[in-house]
Amino acid sequence: MVSVSLGFAAQADLHEAIERWQRWLSTEKGASPATIRAYNTDLAEFLAFMADYRERKPGLNDLGNISLMEFRAWLSARAMEGAQAVTRARGISGVRNLFKWLDRHGIVHNPHIGALKAPKLKSSLPRPLHEKDMGALLDEAASLPDAPWIGLRDRALFTLLYGCGLRISEALALNRNDLPPGSATVRVLGKGSKERQVPVLPAVNEAVATYLEACPWQGTDAIFVGSRGDRLNASVARKQMQALRGALQLPDSATPHALRHSFATHLLGGGADLRAIQDLLGHASLSTTQRYTDVDTEKLLAVYADAHPRARG
Repeated sequence: MVSVSLGFAAQADLHEAIERWQRWLSTEKGASPATIRAYNTDLAEFLAFMADYRERKPGLNDLGNISLMEFRAWLSARAMEGAQAVTRARGISGVRNLFKWLDRHGIVHNPHIGALKAPKLKSSLPRPLHEKDMGALLDEAASLPDAPWIGLRDRALFTLLYGCGLRISEALALNRNDLPPGSATVRVLGKGSKERQVPVLPAVNEAVATYLEACPWQGTDAIFVGSRGDRLNASVARKQMQALRGALQLPDSATPHALRHSFATHLLGGGADLRAIQDLLGHASLSTTQRYTDVDTEKLLAVYADAHPRARG
């Protein structure tokens, strides 16, 4: 259990409920300490606003009768304080998570929290996700669905896509015997029935093992299954990613395929050879691999300065 200090004034019944919610996030949803701290920070800010707005410490009864106007006043105050849209969207996600838990457990019901809209962010051109966004995405993937095992499944799937650079179709086609526990590599059948071996990071093995242990469907060949035990459909994975985009306010280009794109770009940015990346991705043509990669201009200039004879004076 991750113990997080509550940095706001609240009535005793609300303190107790928040502590229960945090235990649930940690033990049932598998949320990371960083995710719980972020939720706590956003919740503390929200309740501090409500205490000031209503001139009293908030309790559970107060959460049940907060109006839509008051929710919007909180967001307006945050905007006036200079909080960026992505910060405000994250705040809504954390507060909404608590309200959802309270409602599910029959503690508090507020009909207005569902009508609260997160601020829209401008869509960007398709590009890989930043490394810190990848961390937030993988954390949130485990805590977003209602069923804990589904959250672990989503985190395992997206960790595999990012950690091994697989296509979504390749990942969903994997059977348990393709990726035995602790495997150093995974056998992948790609386009044109071309087979390749891809290295497997310990983090990928750990995420998959944790999911498989929690999965209620133990008699299936497929690694990734849906709620009825059938092989998971790609449309479900895309829908889960769409929910994550909304929760984290990521651009529309953040798709399952973008994780493969991020795999290639981050490897190249870290100094990996382009032809090695080509083999890992299973591309027949190097030009295809080049389209997948996107390195910062600053990074390219640094490489140029280190490598070119004239640049070294």
